[in-house]
Amino acid sequence: MHLTLDQLSPGAHCVVVKVTGEGAVRRRLFDLGITPGAYIVYKKNAPFGDPIEIMVRDYELSLRKKEAQAIIVQKEA
Repeated sequence: MHLTLDQLSPGAHCVVVKVTGEGAVRRRLFDLGITPGAYIVYKKNAPFGDPIEIMVRDYELSLRKKEAQAIIVQKEA
């Protein structure tokens, strides 16, 4: 089952299936290492839920929820 990254909860582990969006946002996500096949750990939410903190390719990264909606993932069991 495929979800977007913003639909997960802290502690979830997933693999990127596809990065949607267009232009500069999509290119930025690719530059940050969020590419199909990348393994992501959803670390935590900010106090009001935005941004979220993830771990990808051995570094921590904060993303806005709007950016996380462009990342389609497969949740690991």
